Amino acid sequence: MGAGFAGLTALRTLRARAADAELTLVAPVAELHYLPGTIWIPSGERDRSKVVVPLDRFLQRQRVRFHRASATGLSADARTLHTDAGEVANDGIVIATGARFLRGLPGIEHAIIPCEGIAAGEAIRDRLDALEGGTLCFGFGSNPQELAAMRGGPVFEFVLGIDTLLRRQQRRERFRLVFFSPSEKPGQRLGERAVELLLRELRGRGIETALGEKPLRFEPDAVVLERTSIRSDMTLFMPGLTGQAWLDATSLPRSPGGFVQADAGCHVAGAPMVYVAGDGGSFPGPDWMPKQAHQADLQASIAARNLLGELRGETHMQTFRPELVCIIDTLDRGLAVVRTDGRGWALPPLRAMHWVKTAFESHYLRRYR
Repeated sequence: MGAGFAGLTALRTLRARAADAELTLVAPVAELHYLPGTIWIPSGERDRSKVVVPLDRFLQRQRVRFHRASATGLSADARTLHTDAGEVANDGIVIATGARFLRGLPGIEHAIIPCEGIAAGEAIRDRLDALEGGTLCFGFGSNPQELAAMRGGPVFEFVLGIDTLLRRQQRRERFRLVFFSPSEKPGQRLGERAVELLLRELRGRGIETALGEKPLRFEPDAVVLERTSIRSDMTLFMPGLTGQAWLDATSLPRSPGGFVQADAGCHVAGAPMVYVAGDGGSFPGPDWMPKQAHQADLQASIAARNLLGELRGETHMQTFRPELVCIIDTLDRGLAVVRTDGRGWALPPLRAMHWVKTAFESHYLRRYR
């Protein structure tokens, strides 16, 4: 279920290890939306045609049936998936429908949520093009019931990328850029060294910071924090994450933050042949374990392997590796960060890392084109 990173990796793993299995993909559209590429939409380096990949050829090559639908529920024994386009029977299921953003803050409709979809990147591009000058505000939050349920890296990419873009356009002096966060050290999951490098980069670019204040509300022309109100001509805010609404119509176990509860093998407790991978799951692991595409891929591969093992009567379960790997891009450079159990490092922004990130995108998408 789901045509994102986790869902497609699960399909490839299943097909590679079970040549005769009948595979079905359930998703609203047969497309992969490569959301990491939206950071390059405001600059014009990417557009919808480059970050939306039709999956028809991939599904045909992998011999996957496509069921165009959105999930609405699951039978008690999980062997029937309910959708808005009929029921889908299964012998095993991998839930990879992702997460949704919490929209509880008053006035959230006045902010653009950068990772909400390709349209969000286009909205940022169009708003920026229309502005002659003004104040641009950037921030992110988390789920108070599950603090790890957040996605802050792209916000750093948008603020640094837009700064670079405005300098290229020779109009940076007309804009005030402000980064806000309820944390005194935003981005701590990246590690102390990465936080230090990011804050230094913001200061060096003349990007103001408002740290240690929770956002209270958004207004059409302002961001209101606990002690500060910032005038804003464009607000980008990434709220915390929670589970998809369709899960409320199931009996699957849920974490405090609303995600499907799973073990380190991605198996859902008390639900035979049911696995979850990616942003929609809650997994044991270190507090820095990210909700990002790379971690979703690692989980999806293990979920698919364990599902096949369970179907075959095997008792040994594999476990996924907690790993944070990212390059925070600035349009012309990239700050590389890696964290695994027992080690972690961060490099200052390097031009080579920008090219590594763009090359990875091309490599990753080639298998689906």
